[in-house]
Amino acid sequence: MESNALFELGMDLEARVAEDACGVAEPRSTTQKEENVSKMASAVYADDRLDHFIQKEGIHCAGAHLIIDLYDAERLDDLHHVEQALRTCVDEAGATLLHIHLHPFEPTGVSGVAVLAESHISVHTWPEAGYAAFDVFMCGDAQPEKCVEVLRKAFNPGKTAVSELLRGREVADQLSKPHTMEAAE
Repeated sequence: MESNALFELGMDLEARVAEDACGVAEPRSTTQKEENVSKMASAVYADDRLDHFIQKEGIHCAGAHLIIDLYDAERLDDLHHVEQALRTCVDEAGATLLHIHLHPFEPTGVSGVAVLAESHISVHTWPEAGYAAFDVFMCGDAQPEKCVEVLRKAFNPGKTAVSELLRGREVADQLSKPHTMEAAE
């Protein structure tokens, strides 16, 4: 299969993105790794990258990852309703939807993902327990926190628990200071 066909299927994406973003392959030595980091930093500052690191509460990071647990929730087995909730999350957060794939389980439950230009939203439901687990990870100008209220309205949970992780802090810190970077060990 040609590499373009693999790329269209999502295979070989990591290698192609790494090469396209920096024009470099995987480092073979510590020195080459330092050169690659410098090239990546230059790409970020040249503003020619499409995946934007963010700054949140004074912290540079790759993006915000929300872990959202819904308890005593409703309509967790309604495939169409779950899809519509994901689409509304994408719209409200200002993200760009690339693809949605949902899988219904027998006798109950739904698992799936909305693949975004800004990352993803994943869902796993346990209707028999009234529980749903959502992961919302977004970078750039998207606002993943807006998904919390969308999910509350869509599934009417008795309780909602939200945790936030700021992903890629080390890389973002390195890229934000290109002239003072030291070799990573």
